[in-house]
Amino acid sequence: MRDRDEAGRPRNARPRDEYGRPLPRGAEGVPRVPDDYAPGPEEALEQARSLLADGRPFHAHEVLEARWKTGPDEERELWQGLAQICVGLTHLQRGNLSGAAALLTRGSARLGAYGSTRPYGLDLRALAVQADAITTAIDEGDAGADAAISAVRALLTPAEP
Repeated sequence: MRDRDEAGRPRNARPRDEYGRPLPRGAEGVPRVPDDYAPGPEEALEQARSLLADGRPFHAHEVLEARWKTGPDEERELWQGLAQICVGLTHLQRGNLSGAAALLTRGSARLGAYGSTRPYGLDLRALAVQADAITTAIDEGDAGADAAISAVRALLTPAEP
């Protein structure tokens, strides 16, 4: 049975490993993003970059997901797209290539809808192109998780004005 909070919303209290895989109850996992975490945009991006630097795209996804759930409605697609790309990297890291390609494609499409705008200094077009390139590498049997994570992390750094 799935864990639920006081309001009946689903929660997952099970510990997770460094790749975000659920561990048995009572096992010691890595620290998780709290359910009530509500980062600002710069904090979310900084945390996501840090987690990606540590090879933890699942946990970066949790930070970006927290931002999409607590940020303004007009930014929902942005944060969902970024989170989906990180989940795609998680699937790549775990060896689930079809799941990786599907999530990277969804994330790329969400970011592509922003055109040439640069919210928070991010080059969303470049991020979408990078996600598509990783998907192509998956299709060609030439995708490495570490290189893909590093490439996305570099693009999550806001461009200098």
